[in-house]
Amino acid sequence: MRIAQIAPLFETVPPLRYGGTERVVSWLTEALVAKGHDVTLFASGDSRTAATLVPVVPTARRFVPNFEATTAPYARMIEMVARRAQDFDVLHFHIDFHSFPVFSRLGVPFVTTLHGRMDQPWTEGVYGLYPEANLVSISDSQRSPWPELNWSGTVHHGMPGDLLCPQEPRLGDGYLAFLGRISPEKGIEDAIRIAEASGLTLKVAAKIGAEDQAYYEHVVAPLLAGGRVEFLGEITDDEKPAFLSGARALLFPIAWPEPFGLVMIEAMACGCPVIAYPHGSVQEVVEDGLTGFIVTGIVEAVAAIRSLDQLDRHTIRARFEDRWSAARMASDYEAIYRRISIPSFSTVLAAATVSKPVYSNAQPVLDLTKT
Repeated sequence: MRIAQIAPLFETVPPLRYGGTERVVSWLTEALVAKGHDVTLFASGDSRTAATLVPVVPTARRFVPNFEATTAPYARMIEMVARRAQDFDVLHFHIDFHSFPVFSRLGVPFVTTLHGRMDQPWTEGVYGLYPEANLVSISDSQRSPWPELNWSGTVHHGMPGDLLCPQEPRLGDGYLAFLGRISPEKGIEDAIRIAEASGLTLKVAAKIGAEDQAYYEHVVAPLLAGGRVEFLGEITDDEKPAFLSGARALLFPIAWPEPFGLVMIEAMACGCPVIAYPHGSVQEVVEDGLTGFIVTGIVEAVAAIRSLDQLDRHTIRARFEDRWSAARMASDYEAIYRRISIPSFSTVLAAATVSKPVYSNAQPVLDLTKT
């Protein structure tokens, strides 16, 4: 199939450090290429891929001031994709609702994976306008606020099997791990308190975004002074195997409906059990008593830490291989692509009555290939 992957522009594909959506887009893109598909990736110019890369902007925009205050880069991306829409069998967007106004009118097969939470007050005002847009959820929990939308399926994330692998010592050397981002909803405060109550050191490998700087300085930093927390900052994929393999467990005490929680399967890839609160997708990802423990608070988390010897780290890695591979994720998406790329009779009839396409590659108004 000829497949277009349309990625966010905030991070490179894949990200150098923190970045969930762009990381998943990369894993999916490379898995589809490995399966023999003709894949084109619309992303930042500093992305790295075996697919055909179409650079929308020269570099990822994470560190560009006021990037989020303007939609210009996404307007550019949507126009670039629209002018080439007929070149593909299916368009796969990862940029929320931004593509809907244009592509719902073009009559081309497109699907959008939603990577964020759906329990926001503004969601009905946007998604409700496009009831026929093909949507994919990354967990069943994510779609629960709006079950009536046009869900083409749930596709859980998957990652390359050889990206993160267990390292010695496989039983962990006595510390707990926190991986991800410093923010209230990620549960860093409870993670610190769990470590203190268990008498173990907590190693924190996390990003501090500008939006969370004040929270870190006024709430988290004072908690770090207790002596049981080692703050490492952001780490790369190359550093994750040793970090996760050496941990007794990954703490995931989230306080929000996490749509997926990529760090959970990253931990499992390294044979590291997960101790998590039962919010969002947790109960779809963690197999309680097998790959980790699902707990409801600090007391239960501390008790779970005392029970970690009941879990087998080789089994955790085996469950990762069974459930969370990038190849499985790509196969799930292939089934959706084939289903939505078969044109309906009404679509074919509408296309036959259009005398002139809305967009044409032959006479571009603006050369958008130049960055």
